[in-house]
Amino acid sequence: MDSPFDVLRIDADAEEWEVDQAYRRRVLETHPDQGGSAEEFRLVRAAYEEIRSGGGDDWDGDEIEPEDPEGHRGSEQSRVEYLNYEVLDDFGWDLDDPDLFEKASAESLDPGDYGRFVVEPHESLLQAAENRGFAWPYACRGGACANCAVAVTEGELTQPIDHILPSEMTDRGIRLSCNGMPTTDELQVVYNVKHLADLDDLRLPPHPFERAHAND
Repeated sequence: MDSPFDVLRIDADAEEWEVDQAYRRRVLETHPDQGGSAEEFRLVRAAYEEIRSGGGDDWDGDEIEPEDPEGHRGSEQSRVEYLNYEVLDDFGWDLDDPDLFEKASAESLDPGDYGRFVVEPHESLLQAAENRGFAWPYACRGGACANCAVAVTEGELTQPIDHILPSEMTDRGIRLSCNGMPTTDELQVVYNVKHLADLDDLRLPPHPFERAHAND
C-alpha cells in the first residue's frame, strides 16, 4: 500500500506548505466531479489528515471506511434563508449588520440573490442549494479551498472537514458549504463570501461548471 506521502505525490520530508499545496491539487484531481472516484477522493483526504496528525509510518489506506452520511440531524429538515454577498455592495449593507436579512426581505431581490430553501437530512448546504437549482460557487468540495465559503449569521453549520480557514475567519462565522451540514432548525447564511479580502489567497480556480455559468 502506498504511503500517505505517495498518495499526495510528495516527499516524506516535504514542508507543511508543500503538503497543503499537494492536498489542494490532489483533491481537484481526484474529486468525482472532476472524473475521479469517491474511493480515491477519500484516500487523498485520509492521507492528508494522517500526515498533518504526524503519522504516516504505519498508515494503511486499505482500512479507510466509506463515509457514513448518517447522523447530522436524524430525520429533521433545516430551513435556510440565504443572501448573495454581491448584493451587499449594491445596497451599501454590512455583513455584520444584525438587520441584514430583515433589510433583504424588504427588497424585491432575484431568487438567486435572496430566498429560502429546505435542507434535507444528510445533505450538505452546497448540495441542498444545487439540488434546488442554484449555482453556488465551489471548486474542490474537499475542504481545501474557500471558494464555497459562507458566512453564518444565525444557526449552526457543522464543519467536519476544513483544512483552509484560519481561526479568525471561523470565529467570525465563516464556514465551508461543500461539507457543512446544518445542525439547527433555522439557518441564515450569506453565500459567495469568497470575495472577502481575507479569503483571496485561499481560493482555487473555479469549477468548470461555475465558469460556464459565470455570466448567467
